[in-house]
Amino acid sequence: MFRIIRNMVPVCQPSVIVSKEIDGNGVDHRRENRSARPLRADAKRNTDALLEAALDVFASSGADAPVREIALKAGVGVGTVYRHFPQRSDLIAAVFKREIDACADAAPILAAEHVAGEALARWMRRYADFIGTKRGLASALHSGDPAFDALPAYFSQRLEPALRSLLEAAGAAGEIRTDVSAEELLGAVASLCMQAYKQGPEHARRMVALLVDGLRYGAGAPPPP
Repeated sequence: MFRIIRNMVPVCQPSVIVSKEIDGNGVDHRRENRSARPLRADAKRNTDALLEAALDVFASSGADAPVREIALKAGVGVGTVYRHFPQRSDLIAAVFKREIDACADAAPILAAEHVAGEALARWMRRYADFIGTKRGLASALHSGDPAFDALPAYFSQRLEPALRSLLEAAGAAGEIRTDVSAEELLGAVASLCMQAYKQGPEHARRMVALLVDGLRYGAGAPPPP
């Protein structure tokens, strides 16, 4: 289903320490150890600004936009961009994962603020917007760069449980039908938005609202306590 999303990444980038191991034959064995230390406050601010700027630039100019444009929008130097993200693919993956996290983290917040059916509807609109902002990354995500290999699993691991919790709550409340899985619904919205966004984001949201209305058809009564 992630292939659908491609047609349209943590908030901070963990530091990577590359160490050499030399065996008895004099052969170097490299390994990556990801540090668990959090970024300093100023480094985190720079990273957040870079990812936010990159998201806007990629959405308007595509994934091949000049790095200088991203640095200018973020208010940092070009060297800062390369220090945090040595390869363009690193930056693209970080942007994508950050937006996945934001979308997933919205689910419990909406669930706490709204009744079950409304929380689900609002999250679906949030997910549709997430898909729309990624359209500028389509060519890069299809490039075969190994930096993107982990994204499909990350997408599923974060978004499927988020949506499943909303579906189960709305189903238990008798507000929607209970025979639709989170995986099916994520794919359905992505397919719908691929076409709908050609006519603008408002049209995409309207189509998603119709899909949510369809979930209400055949909703049963709440189960007994």
